[in-house]
Amino acid sequence: MLPPPAVFHFLWEISTDLVKDGASVRTYGRLISYEPEESKAILSGQQSSAQYNMSVQTTLVEPFQPTLGAQYFVLGEIEKTDGLSGAILHARTLSNVDGVDLTLLQKAIMEQRCFFKERLPEMNVQAFNCKPSYMKNL
Repeated sequence: MLPPPAVFHFLWEISTDLVKDGASVRTYGRLISYEPEESKAILSGQQSSAQYNMSVQTTLVEPFQPTLGAQYFVLGEIEKTDGLSGAILHARTLSNVDGVDLTLLQKAIMEQRCFFKERLPEMNVQAFNCKPSYMKNL
């Protein structure tokens, strides 16, 4: 059986109640730490002035040649935990995406959410600041 399709979430959204335990997600962040003995990496992202970190289990993507400080795109499942760590992302894919315009990527994700919210309301997509399509060019 195939896993469910992954929804794009930013690091700062994953620790909230928007993302449920076991959900398939796509996200990105800067690799700030990697511990090969524990198959664990830490991704970091920033929104406004707040810094967000996400623990990533890399068991399924090893052997893994990390580049500390590089941007990585991750697809995997969330495991919510009690305690300080908050949530662990069990990576199915982990790709270095240095060179990607992250501002443009974030804009594209927000635009996709608006599209889904307008055309597929049954998906219950969380999208903010969306204009109806007839007002986009105004």
